Amino acid sequence: MLQISAQQLADLLIGIGRAQAALIGGIESAMAGTKNTHIVPMLQNAAHLRDHPNPTLVDLPVRVLLTSLGRVGPDPVALAKDLERLFSAPGAPAAAAGGGDALDFSKK
Repeated sequence: MLQISAQQLADLLIGIGRAQAALIGGIESAMAGTKNTHIVPMLQNAAHLRDHPNPTLVDLPVRVLLTSLGRVGPDPVALAKDLERLFSAPGAPAAAAGGGDALDFSKK
């Protein structure tokens, strides 16, 4: 049975964000101006930055990518705290409501 900690999930999301940022960097190298003109505005819209001051589970990966595109990468500790907050919040998915099993994604 797979159990993953909030810190491990944060590290995974940061790694995915860095890979996506590398792809965007490659596109920017091939087509200068694409990142700031097209990609970043679409990501900001998808991240619901204005609608949700605190990220939701849907917004969090996009926000990690946006942070990965900046000069200072995402903070793993802050990301882990966000994940813990999201999985312990009322209305969180049933698998996340179980306290210690909050990040056990092997359960259906």
